[in-house]
Amino acid sequence: MATIRLQIVTPAGVVLDEDVRSVRLPGVLGSFGVLPDHAALISELEVGPIYVVHTNGDTEYIAASGGFAKVADNRVVVTAPAAERAADIDVRRVEEAIARARARLAEAGAEGYEEAREALRRAMLRLKVAATAQEGAAQPGSNND
Repeated sequence: MATIRLQIVTPAGVVLDEDVRSVRLPGVLGSFGVLPDHAALISELEVGPIYVVHTNGDTEYIAASGGFAKVADNRVVVTAPAAERAADIDVRRVEEAIARARARLAEAGAEGYEEAREALRRAMLRLKVAATAQEGAAQPGSNND
């Protein structure tokens, strides 16, 4: 089976570094998939989910807060300001972050509005990724057991 090497790197460290079947990335011009032997490209990423299909067929969800992806020679390197695997997301902390971001958004003036909106967007993504992973694991016959 053909694979590609996927590396997801943040300033905090390496989030993922392994061979996978495929990956779907949140490009600024739309989500796109990468399979083995994909054409070389560099893309800016937006805040969004990364979907990874591992060599055993399991699907993993990762919340990424933008960044860049480079695809070349059966290798995908994602550099992001932050990325978090669904299994590592603390839902209670995310819900608290959402409440804080909503409060900041309600109080924000013109200067703080965009920052508060982006904080809320990132927190909502983390919650969505965690929920999607839990739903996938709960499906009968799922490969995520």
